[in-house]
Amino acid sequence: MKAAITTTAKYLPEEVMSNQDLERMLDTNDEWITSRTGIKERRILRDPAKATSYMCTEVAKSLLEKRGISADEIDLIIVATMSPDMIFPSTACLVQGNIGARNAWGFDLSAACSGFLYGLYTGAQFIESGNCKKVIVIGADKMSSILDYTDRSTAILFGDGAGGVLLEAAAEEGYGVLDARLYSDGLNGPNHLLMPGGGSLHPASHETVDQHMHFIKQDGKQVFKAAVMAMADVAAEIMQRNNLTAENIDWLVPHQANQRIIHATADRMGITEEKVMMNIARYGNTTAGTVPICLAELDEQGKLHKGSNLVLVSFGAGYTWGGVYVRWQ
Repeated sequence: MKAAITTTAKYLPEEVMSNQDLERMLDTNDEWITSRTGIKERRILRDPAKATSYMCTEVAKSLLEKRGISADEIDLIIVATMSPDMIFPSTACLVQGNIGARNAWGFDLSAACSGFLYGLYTGAQFIESGNCKKVIVIGADKMSSILDYTDRSTAILFGDGAGGVLLEAAAEEGYGVLDARLYSDGLNGPNHLLMPGGGSLHPASHETVDQHMHFIKQDGKQVFKAAVMAMADVAAEIMQRNNLTAENIDWLVPHQANQRIIHATADRMGITEEKVMMNIARYGNTTAGTVPICLAELDEQGKLHKGSNLVLVSFGAGYTWGGVYVRWQ
């Protein structure tokens, strides 16, 4: 039996950082940001005492409440993030402790913006194998903690947020996570999108701090070109592998990196704008959080029904990218 998404949840910080706020910090303006990215504002978790695990915990609590189950029933917690509270222990362990999931085990998964899709498919395998009955998968990032707000090429793009799902065995055959194609390119990707400092290669020092090595670095043009091609290609592949047409796809749920990349993916699929889930204008790029936040909003708005066909696609640092086909139950 396939794994199905039975519950969705999201968490967005209350504080809004608008393009006008960034105008006062950087040599940029609202028109420039909006025309190139589609972003109007993003959320920021300003409180220094609250990190990625806080947002993940709020998502996990919401999943339990919506499903009407206790934390004791959770078998596994997977957190996809590139901004963990600390290198170790894992964010998943912190979440486990925060919600009191005494019977669960957990781990973090690092695939940048593709992390949730990697985590979703990984969690699905534990359900399909019969080893787990209830798996929480969360994508979350506190991007404001690793952004250089003097660098307009990256500071305008990202926001903070988290989203997650509860996976359980599908109630009927033919529903749930039906297919996935996941990829990585460590030959061409690593130098174009990275955070060079903080690991074992460049541990924290006066030099790494002075050179801003603990912030995200991006070659925007290279990443944009790679993302457009990869997301469009994998979406088309998912359609072909599963005999899907533009007519029988209900929702394209893409990573919210750039409005132009999203439009290019939809065009390749022949999908009309009405079938594309987009919230990039309100939240910016929350990296691993974008796809599950989109799912939660679709669910909250009553736009997901039994039999709805969803194609989820993403692209991130590594490079990593992929597509997942879900039939909603």
